[in-house]
Amino acid sequence: MTKEDAVITAIVLIQAAAETIPDAAQAIADIEGVTEVYSCAGDVDLIALVKVARHEDLADLVPGRISKVPGVLNTDTHISFRSYSKRDTEAAFAVGLDDA
Repeated sequence: MTKEDAVITAIVLIQAAAETIPDAAQAIADIEGVTEVYSCAGDVDLIALVKVARHEDLADLVPGRISKVPGVLNTDTHISFRSYSKRDTEAAFAVGLDDA
């Protein structure tokens, strides 16, 4: 699957056993469909960004692959509806400026 094919973005919050975090993070990052993995402080140990083409792919990926990585204790998945970024905002306000 290429990035252009992916239409569903999900943020997966992952709790992991402390001693497994580096290995679990790398194993998760190596899973097809996972675009980034961040280790972080707070209530969760890892955050994975996932991009898939279909909801069924997400249903297979999180419980079927991510949750089975050694050291993963729990996952909490959030599906993204819309993306907002500084780049998108600047592009929206720049529309028509070249015509002036």
